[in-house]
Amino acid sequence: MTDEPGADRRSPVGEPVVRADPEITGERAAEAIGFDPDDPESVAEAAAVVNRFATGDVGGDDHVLMLRGAAACAALVRGTGSYKRAAERAGDGVSVSFIRKWARVHDLPQAIRRHVARGEIPPTAAKHIARVGGTDRYLLAWAVLDGDLTVRDVRSIASNVNEGAPLETALADRGITPGRITLDLPIDAYVALRRNASMRNEDPGSIAGAALEAFEPDA
Repeated sequence: MTDEPGADRRSPVGEPVVRADPEITGERAAEAIGFDPDDPESVAEAAAVVNRFATGDVGGDDHVLMLRGAAACAALVRGTGSYKRAAERAGDGVSVSFIRKWARVHDLPQAIRRHVARGEIPPTAAKHIARVGGTDRYLLAWAVLDGDLTVRDVRSIASNVNEGAPLETALADRGITPGRITLDLPIDAYVALRRNASMRNEDPGSIAGAALEAFEPDA
């Protein structure tokens, strides 16, 4: 495993895109701070935040502050060039594994991090979601929302996947069917969906799925 940081984020590292959105964090959006891995002063601030985060001075059960700590970890890794140097820069009590785990949380897709910021996906669960890649990240995150998975469940599933088990199988073992979601539709849309499904001899999910495939999602 390489010690170099990932680089799959489209938005600038440390930029509080999610934390600064008042539709997600409300009045706390004004508290959001960003970190610039190319600015020595910002990297120093990130190191200080990571140290406080790792030693328990900030964060606790506060999901917004924990996301700030994750952003600081990511910026520190990029600013120093490696997980090892980031841990050394953060000081005593900060391990490489701690920085790696939380930097990867910051590298999760924004669609997932938004649910973390809203408090709907625990940050501690996000750490384990970040252990899997690709579409599995989304499937596991949505399973937390739709299947009421606990942090322990998520940790176990991520371990199963990393050991070679298909995510769908790991979810099925816990009674969760990937792709199943309960929706509340406007009455007219509900009637139209059911009518079209009946006339086409298809399941309503197939009709909705086809419509979503034709929909251009946000990046």
